[in-house]
Amino acid sequence: MTAPRERRIALPHLTLAAQEWGDASAPPLLALHGWLDNAGSFTALAPLLADGLRLIALDLPGHGHSDHLPAGAGYHYLDHVRAVLATLDALELPRCSLLGHSLGAGIASLVAAAAPARIERLHLIEGLGPLGDDGTHTLQRYRDALAAPPADGKALRLFRSIGQAASARAIASGLDAELALPIIERGLGETAGGWQWRSDPRLVRPSAIRLAEAQIHALLAGIEAPTALLLSQPATPYLPAAQMEARAACVPGIEVERMAGGHHLQLEHPQAVAQWVLRHPASAS
Repeated sequence: MTAPRERRIALPHLTLAAQEWGDASAPPLLALHGWLDNAGSFTALAPLLADGLRLIALDLPGHGHSDHLPAGAGYHYLDHVRAVLATLDALELPRCSLLGHSLGAGIASLVAAAAPARIERLHLIEGLGPLGDDGTHTLQRYRDALAAPPADGKALRLFRSIGQAASARAIASGLDAELALPIIERGLGETAGGWQWRSDPRLVRPSAIRLAEAQIHALLAGIEAPTALLLSQPATPYLPAAQMEARAACVPGIEVERMAGGHHLQLEHPQAVAQWVLRHPASAS
């Protein structure tokens, strides 16, 4: 398997890490991972695309080997959007395609809506826009989030081995530990007595406010890039079919496909997902 090149990307307020495959002169494809994942999410898929693409898998702020946000700051979708746009500037990419999974797909959607002239094409796996709000739990979610204790000083769980961490991750996510190993290995840091997650503990704090579904629809309508959406079959519980169909209807010309499997399709079926990406070329040229 082709080994990636490690990168550090300096933004004005923090430094992000990334892994890169393919020729630097090939059409660029920036890959954005899911919540509490990292660039390792694309380790199985990227080598299958490296012949014709320059694939850059980013560790989002607070994830993987990227910096955590400063004390007192919080993580929100819009901050991730700003970080991705700043990354495109730092990489001197006036225009590129985006590949997003889950949280990364939601971020990619909002980046495309924010800066349509900069996005060539969208490839979205298990996500279209951010988690929304129908108003049912708005007040309770708001109160719970603001009453939650700060996570900055929270003691991190210590694992005796990578295997123990992999088992814990498998139980929490339902993803087979062997398939998740690239994410797990990149997400762990060795410390005295064992291993701990590198990710910022503040990432697990509940969101106080989510966008209303009507607002999400309005933003998705601003996507101008050709868009391909790949969803798992059966549907992921927090991506109900009716909701995803309503969102997809907002995006002009979107192509929606479904694939048997779980939430991490790019890890379960990398060959099939690579073929899906190649059916929707990252460059129009």
